[in-house]
Amino acid sequence: MPYAAGRPGPEKRATTIRPAARRTRGRPVAAAASLLVTAGTLVACGGDSGGASSLTWYINPDAGGQAEIAARCTEASEGRYTIETALLPRDAASQREQLIRRLAANDDSIDLMSLDPPFIPEFAQAGFLAPVPEDVAQRVTEDVVESAVEGSTWDDELVAIPFWANTQVLWYRKSVAEAAGLDMEEPVTWEQIVQAAEETGTLVGAQGARAESLTVWFNALIESAGGSIITDASPEDPAQIELGLDTEAGQRATEVMKMVAESEAAGAAFSTSNEDSSATGLESENGGFNVNYPFVYPRALGAVEAGTMDASVPEDYAAAIYPRVDEDEPAAPPYGGINLGVGAFSESPELAYEAAECIVSDENQAYYFVTNGNPASATSVYDDPEVLEAFPMAPVIRESLELAAPRPQTPYYNEISVGIQRSYHPPSGVDPGRTGERATELIKAVLAKEDLL
Repeated sequence: MPYAAGRPGPEKRATTIRPAARRTRGRPVAAAASLLVTAGTLVACGGDSGGASSLTWYINPDAGGQAEIAARCTEASEGRYTIETALLPRDAASQREQLIRRLAANDDSIDLMSLDPPFIPEFAQAGFLAPVPEDVAQRVTEDVVESAVEGSTWDDELVAIPFWANTQVLWYRKSVAEAAGLDMEEPVTWEQIVQAAEETGTLVGAQGARAESLTVWFNALIESAGGSIITDASPEDPAQIELGLDTEAGQRATEVMKMVAESEAAGAAFSTSNEDSSATGLESENGGFNVNYPFVYPRALGAVEAGTMDASVPEDYAAAIYPRVDEDEPAAPPYGGINLGVGAFSESPELAYEAAECIVSDENQAYYFVTNGNPASATSVYDDPEVLEAFPMAPVIRESLELAAPRPQTPYYNEISVGIQRSYHPPSGVDPGRTGERATELIKAVLAKEDLL
């Protein structure tokens, strides 16, 4: 059920962006981008435990922020524990696969793990996550955006700790919106931005590649239309899961997807476009509009600093809430990020939860936001002066997270997501009257073990 359907948002929906000044706060020494990561490789970081209990935190690649936070919390524990980090593969699917295999073998080396929210129900249902103590659950959900709490919950129980929360906003060029006569202080629809881009000869960027990003886009569209990919995930038999693809909302989402992909504003390579390539389109001389994550802004500033982009480009950037599917229905932007799970076979679950609370402290979330560009799940962080300096559009990000809808909460998310990618690609080839029905048939057959993906 989309919790955001009908939730009103503030009247002021857009933030004009100005390049931020350089910050003096120190950055991590090692950048994850410099590491060559393979699916079978783990890189451990940490020193002598000095007799303290040693905890291992399996992390996704970043710019070194999680390793720095691990060092901070090790110091703050005053000898109670040390946190070593083990680096997982770069892509989320490989991260899931490696953790699942280890946990299925009762691996007790996994004390903490950074989990992509869509996979959390699968881990919880399989008994791979240690129960969250009631007092911990109460503390770590205070002052946290609703989407992050929902993304950490399975079967009405908090099973992971909200860490950082990501969302997509509508990036746009102020000059393009002005030339098209769009009032970006008010909510806009997909039809409006496509029309504006076509009138000005600019691009509308979204992620049309056959990848997880396509499921993210479709989920935001169907949730924004008042529906859901899954309408009932409760049956014990996965073949009985009810899907909402072949519904009015599913058809409406498919109509918008096709309209965008077939428009002159989509660009020739839309069916292979991902987050990076669509950000490149916004940076180009034909840049107009782009639904994308907050990294778009520091990426542009970095290019200016490197001398590969004129400063006038990010000066022309602004951000607004994700486009609406229908004018009278609030948007339900994508929700992503990372939450923390404690391994069910950890020898020190109490210490692991103590460490998790340190990791997700407001101070560490603010640090991670500023240095690594990963937005906080704690709402108070969005008032931090350093966060506002680094991300002037932080209020829009926070509002987007409050409206955001997680992807389907189900232990069978992988099968459903791959089924959607197979059925709705290329976006220009979808049929609003038939694709939902065909996708439903495929996914149900896979869940019933009558077909393979």
